[in-house]
Amino acid sequence: MRYRTLGNTELELSDIGFGLWTLASGGGPLVSEEEAVSLLVRAFDLGVTFFDTADTYGDGYGERVLSRALRRQRHDIIVATKVGYDMYTKVLDPNPRPREQNFSPRYVRYACEQSLRRLNSDYIDLYQLHNPTMYQLEDDELFDTLENLVREGKIRYYGFAPEPGVPWDEEAEAAMQERSGSALQLVYNMLEQRPARDLFPVAGETNTGLIAREPHARGALAATRPSPDAGEEREGDLEHGAPMPGAGELDGLGFLTSNLDLTMGQLAIRFVLSEPLVASALPNVAGAERLEEFAAASDGEDIPEEFLERLRELYDEGGLPDAHGPLSGTAA
Repeated sequence: MRYRTLGNTELELSDIGFGLWTLASGGGPLVSEEEAVSLLVRAFDLGVTFFDTADTYGDGYGERVLSRALRRQRHDIIVATKVGYDMYTKVLDPNPRPREQNFSPRYVRYACEQSLRRLNSDYIDLYQLHNPTMYQLEDDELFDTLENLVREGKIRYYGFAPEPGVPWDEEAEAAMQERSGSALQLVYNMLEQRPARDLFPVAGETNTGLIAREPHARGALAATRPSPDAGEEREGDLEHGAPMPGAGELDGLGFLTSNLDLTMGQLAIRFVLSEPLVASALPNVAGAERLEEFAAASDGEDIPEEFLERLRELYDEGGLPDAHGPLSGTAA
């Protein structure tokens, strides 16, 4: 496993991280708690030291299961969690509705204390604002609260996990340019390369560390493609219920698997990590086999520059599936 420094921080992240969204939410955990603990422990044994969760993942379950699995290794891992969706205010409404956001100073401080309790820790390495709007990014009181939490030692650094997609680029840019956050979490993969054009230059100018989620484009780039004479059907990322690419949709990527001794899932991760500003990739992991495969990508061979350029050209020319179509989406 290789490690990278996150932006201008002192945090050393494993370049393959573990996002707990898959284990803790998405309509209910995909594996049992015992299996989740086993996966997290195995990830640590493989060298994974960066774990990303949120207070709302399973209403605190993500933080609790991480603590249960790796509490003894707390000082050997980097823990990131998120705040912003009110999971504590009781609303007397018989009709289910989306959880409302709350970034008030009082709420953020209370939510931080609750996350610390569930994590069984006296500090959070990276505290991320969960899908903040421009209104929140302009709220000086919010950032005064975050700075106070840093001074008190309850959080080491804070950052941003904005809503993905074109309409939210303004928020992502403002977060990096106007606030002193240390990290930005964003969707980035072969099928969604636009952030490299729009946001990576800003991250470089502001020395903001980047965390890339959805490197497999919701499972499309983790698909197994047997050789034509194998006599087997192509197998998708069934662990996540992701839609399969249609026949021929990923044929343009054959030059990668033909020339490099890596699986498509590993190549997807190596593509993300070819960007030096990305400190860690967060693949969706819901099984031991995938975990072993993805973790091994850290030490895999780099994708040659000529192949990276070809991938950029394919994206620009529309030669890859539409990242904003049925293959796109974000989990967190």
